[in-house]
Amino acid sequence: MRFTGTEAYVATDDLMMAVNASITLERPLLIKGEPGTGKTMLAQEVAKALGRPLLQWHVKSTSKAQHGLYEYDAVSRLRDSQLGDGRVHDIANYIRRGPMWDAFESGTPAVLLIDEIDKADIEFPNDLLRELDRMEFHVHETQSTVVAKHRPAIIITSNNEKDLPDAFLRRCFFHYIRFPDRDTMERIVDVHYPGLKKTLLAEALNAFFEIRDVPGLKKKPSTSELLDWLKLLVAEDIPPEALHAKDNAKAIPPLHGALLKNEQDVHLFERLVFMSRRAR
Repeated sequence: MRFTGTEAYVATDDLMMAVNASITLERPLLIKGEPGTGKTMLAQEVAKALGRPLLQWHVKSTSKAQHGLYEYDAVSRLRDSQLGDGRVHDIANYIRRGPMWDAFESGTPAVLLIDEIDKADIEFPNDLLRELDRMEFHVHETQSTVVAKHRPAIIITSNNEKDLPDAFLRRCFFHYIRFPDRDTMERIVDVHYPGLKKTLLAEALNAFFEIRDVPGLKKKPSTSELLDWLKLLVAEDIPPEALHAKDNAKAIPPLHGALLKNEQDVHLFERLVFMSRRAR
């Protein structure tokens, strides 16, 4: 089966090609792109489209590679031994399986999402090299080896917060999700709000891309923030003309808090509006 997108996810031709290439090569797909461009949702939609179970591993700054394999709960075993619980005689009762173990043990080929891998320590990716190559790992406490029944399709996302090791990159098929152009964005909006008035959408997209083009923004608004903004515009019944005011004093769009997420960007936008007014 090949991934061709879904009704809920607009995938470009190059993104579909990347997903299918990684499955063919049996290599993890490393996805980078701006936050809010649908990297995490991609794994969910690939699993849905291919009819595969989805396992998710959301990486945190404190995450270790071991957490994705398994964890040994020594504290619970100590407590049970103090209480005289017979379970303590079998150490396997205190092994907590991680998402990679679950993906390896899945009866059908799974999709494994390793989300925001760049949040963890720089050694985190290197600590997964053996498991990604051999599709197996050793459980030291039980002296057993877990071998994948089926090779999962692995999708790894990164927000580019830090560089990933070359040895890890060599094992991945890489794809960068470019920010959607206007036509693609219209298709994305149509998936989420199929009944949206064309005039409102046109003016909203004009305002949205104008904001993204402002030089010096600390955080440009993303696709998900555009969708939130459109939802608010509809809920508050904001007319299209309110987004296209000829008076530059009203150039900051209504409900801009859905698009501009820090005071520096708001102040920058206000200064540009003020300078534009003075130049007239």
